[in-house]
Amino acid sequence: MSKLDYHTQVTTLGGESTDLSAYQGDVLLIVNTASKCGFTPQYEGLEKLHQTYEEQGLRVLGFPCNQFGRQEPGSSADIESFCQLNYGVSFPMHEKVDVNGDDAHPLFQQLKTAAPGLLGSKGIKWNFTKFLVGRDGEILGRYAPKTTPADMADDIEKALGTQVEQAAG
Repeated sequence: MSKLDYHTQVTTLGGESTDLSAYQGDVLLIVNTASKCGFTPQYEGLEKLHQTYEEQGLRVLGFPCNQFGRQEPGSSADIESFCQLNYGVSFPMHEKVDVNGDDAHPLFQQLKTAAPGLLGSKGIKWNFTKFLVGRDGEILGRYAPKTTPADMADDIEKALGTQVEQAAG
């Protein structure tokens, strides 16, 4: 595995541009999302992970993508409104990005290279593909769209270092 480049620029739905250094030292769960996808209800589980583990250092980062079945056709304002009204999303959501192809966002280029999919494929197959990044920037793993946020809790706790504390205490 390789490490995340914290100099990678990202832009929030509100148009604020920053780089990933704001999240250095945190565990990141990076997800390509869509508002009109069969997996869209996972927003609820992602928000629950955010609420449960934020104080321990988990940062869920959503990146809307319209490359799969045109399931994210809206503007940034539409996406933000949808996420807040329907799922109470309070974790950072970013501007719509491409995750595959020549125009793939540099963040997703890094993630796909470091954590290939089934049979070594680099391409992302669908919305709600998830990537877990450790506190040290190590890209720990890639999770299929069908993997629910709740199914990732053990891996997230390991990355946060909370399983050891719970077992010891």
